[in-house]
Amino acid sequence: METRSNHVLVGSVVLILLAVLAICTVWLARIGNATEKEYDIFFKQSVDGLAKGSAVSYSGVPAGQVKSIQLWKNDPQFVRVRVSVTNDTPILRGTTATIQGSFTGPSTVSLDGAVKGAPPITCDENNLAQSCPYGVPVIPTKAGGIGAILNSAPQLLERLSTLTERLTGLLTDRNQASIAGILDNTNRLTDALADRGPEIAATLAQTRVAIQQAGDAAQQVGALAATTNDTLAQDVRPAMQNLNKAITSAQASADTLNAAIGDARPGLQTFSKTTIPEANRLVHDLRVTATALSSVAEKVDQGGAGSLLGSSKLPDYKGK
Repeated sequence: METRSNHVLVGSVVLILLAVLAICTVWLARIGNATEKEYDIFFKQSVDGLAKGSAVSYSGVPAGQVKSIQLWKNDPQFVRVRVSVTNDTPILRGTTATIQGSFTGPSTVSLDGAVKGAPPITCDENNLAQSCPYGVPVIPTKAGGIGAILNSAPQLLERLSTLTERLTGLLTDRNQASIAGILDNTNRLTDALADRGPEIAATLAQTRVAIQQAGDAAQQVGALAATTNDTLAQDVRPAMQNLNKAITSAQASADTLNAAIGDARPGLQTFSKTTIPEANRLVHDLRVTATALSSVAEKVDQGGAGSLLGSSKLPDYKGK
């Protein structure tokens, strides 16, 4: 009977101690939660290497840990990561989150980018669906570090595979033979150029001399042009000035002649309309007079002066 009572006493003490331990644990958990803040991060990339309890750092300084990882029900392309950070961590506007992968250990969540004097990231009461879809503020993300490289690794491998296939198709036996022929021709051309090295050097020397002579000729042409300009300035330009004066005088004479013709134009019109018709009638009368005089002269020649006074006598008739 006494032994059973001891067991009951021991059990009661153990239960009391367990209850006290549970109360202390809950109290400590509440104290810890009071000194930490929780945020959601939506990663549109693989979170391989990230696990519950992974470290969260701010600019390399430990600031908290990952609380949970799960796919976002609204869009399976995103992974929702719940993190808790210390209360004194400056989660301000401009802060972004990235996944820092590692080949030797687990991945971590890195926070940085806060702007001095910016307000903290909080829930917007006017837009709770985007700012706090699960009751805590959302930290925006950005791709960077090894995570970005690992995310783009499949595309890089695919492009590398495509490039390898194209190189394989390019380096066929026929193309390799063609490339070998091109290399052989290049070698022969190089050898030929090496053999003709002295001739090429002589040609280059001659070319240099020709260029120098061309430069001298150009200099002489420049001097000739300067001399020509001086000649034009001294001889041709005065002659051109005299010619311009002569042309100006001729223009003035032509203007005077045009004015005189304009003044004589009324008299010319009167002459053509009155004098010329009278002269035509006079010429016609002179022609008629000349015709009559010709007829008289012909009669005088044929019949003498008497033919002008009377009719011509009939010839004497003689009988047989």
